[in-house]
Amino acid sequence: MAKNWREIRRTLSPEREKRIKARVKAELARLPLAEVRKARALTQTRLAEILRVNQAAISKMEQRTDMYLSTLRSYIEAMGGSLEVRAVFPESEILLEHIGSEGAPIASAAVMRAPGKAEPGPKKYA
Repeated sequence: MAKNWREIRRTLSPEREKRIKARVKAELARLPLAEVRKARALTQTRLAEILRVNQAAISKMEQRTDMYLSTLRSYIEAMGGSLEVRAVFPESEILLEHIGSEGAPIASAAVMRAPGKAEPGPKKYA
């Protein structure tokens, strides 16, 4: 006989429950561009006005699987946000700065953060 999910969850350890909640939160934070726009209560037409393009350009942008970071940055900033690009490694995470900014180098500075350690100040990389 099938078990109720609530009954199964009651048998999980607090650590496992915490991991499950973290994974659910992470997945909910991953939205397609169109869903981000809708969550911000913007129509394609309004976003097109802000970006000074036509609505069809917004539709195409939301359907792309690959685009320039500068295009994505403009899209996000038009909704009042900011874009961050991170490189995630098993031992650390690097926040890449100035990626996709006009006239900026590809990666001029980064912040290293090892899991479970205090976050150090910015470090410059050549």
